[in-house]
Amino acid sequence: MLMNKKESGKLREHYYKLRHKSGLDVYVFPKKLTVSYALFGTKYGSVDNCFRIDGATEPVRVPNGIAHYLEHRMFTQKDGSDITERFSEYGADSNAYTTFTKTVYLFSCTENLDKSLGALIDFVTEPYFTDELVEKELGIIVEEIKMGEDNPYGRCFNGLMEAMYRNNSVRIDIAGTEESVSEITAEMLNTCYRAFYTPNNMALVVCGDVTPEEVMDIVDRHVPEDFVSRNTEKIYSDEPREVYQKQYEAYMPVAKPIFTVGIKDSVIGDAKERMARDASMQILCEMLFSRSGKLYNDLFESGKISPDLSYGYSIVEQFAFLTIGGEADEPTEVLADIQKFIREKQKEGLSRADFERYKRVMLAEYIKDFDSTEEIANNMIDYIFDGGDIFDCYEALEGVTFEDVEHLLHTAFDESFFCLSVIRPEGQQKEI
Repeated sequence: MLMNKKESGKLREHYYKLRHKSGLDVYVFPKKLTVSYALFGTKYGSVDNCFRIDGATEPVRVPNGIAHYLEHRMFTQKDGSDITERFSEYGADSNAYTTFTKTVYLFSCTENLDKSLGALIDFVTEPYFTDELVEKELGIIVEEIKMGEDNPYGRCFNGLMEAMYRNNSVRIDIAGTEESVSEITAEMLNTCYRAFYTPNNMALVVCGDVTPEEVMDIVDRHVPEDFVSRNTEKIYSDEPREVYQKQYEAYMPVAKPIFTVGIKDSVIGDAKERMARDASMQILCEMLFSRSGKLYNDLFESGKISPDLSYGYSIVEQFAFLTIGGEADEPTEVLADIQKFIREKQKEGLSRADFERYKRVMLAEYIKDFDSTEEIANNMIDYIFDGGDIFDCYEALEGVTFEDVEHLLHTAFDESFFCLSVIRPEGQQKEI
């Protein structure tokens, strides 16, 4: 058993990285807390709908939404039972989620960690797909898609992705469409499972009052012999730097217009550079858009926005974007005010005192995350699949300089990178 210990003197934390004989990387973060938390994830999400397995000549293209569909189908066992019943017997809460770039299966527990971890490994490594079961799941998936379409905030975000991206599959809802999921077959699910549910594309993360030896004993007993690595090449379309469309608009039964401003950012190939950019952008977002800042207070006090204004930044290998969202009677005016505010900041410069204050706040929030096994495990899987390390994030935040943030302010906010998504009340729809 290969085992490396990774320590952070500043955080006074440590974890172990182990390599199972199958090639699966196992991460154990010992934490003497009441709740233990485990994740078994694959670096396979909704954007990975075109790929080539083991050097095959022709690529495979699958319907949109298949990664999410596969996640749903994994919970049914060969005997027809649902794996969640087994977790319940052990007193564990289980769940799963699919994002643009990964699929993760998880549980939390206060007892029976060994049994729950064995169950997690068992069902993720032993798929069972039949056309009958796939057909049975279709209605559930379609209902989930319809529920998403009926959610104005989800619709606003999805509309923004459609407007922002021309070719990247991030513009497609993670669950797909009713039309796309109706094309999915058991054979397609098996193909995707063989391509992406492999040791070299997956990671197991366990955080709790446990030792690496205990975890590896469970892994050894539950990982099947035929769980082997394969090389799968992911194929993505080229994406222009500028946004595809300036605005998306739809009408739904809402009391007030909902908006999300999107700012399309550059894609960076190096994991360390992505982490540094993420750290700089997170600090810049706090400086520009926080409730204690001038922009928010001007917009709120003038009655242009409702009290809740959210903002955030995402960056991975395939895409990067910043979002600012809320409610406003005139979203286009809010967008104009945001752009005007940024232009003013570019001319007058940022405050070094604000920079130092927000940087300290972000470092404190990062340290606080280590009080939760859930936060630790979820942050770890994010960094692992993006080629980084959970401890490196602290170093990246510490390393951000005032000049780094000012450089982003002057380079990341060209107006060709902006777009706006708006969900308006149905009563505002003009008759044609």
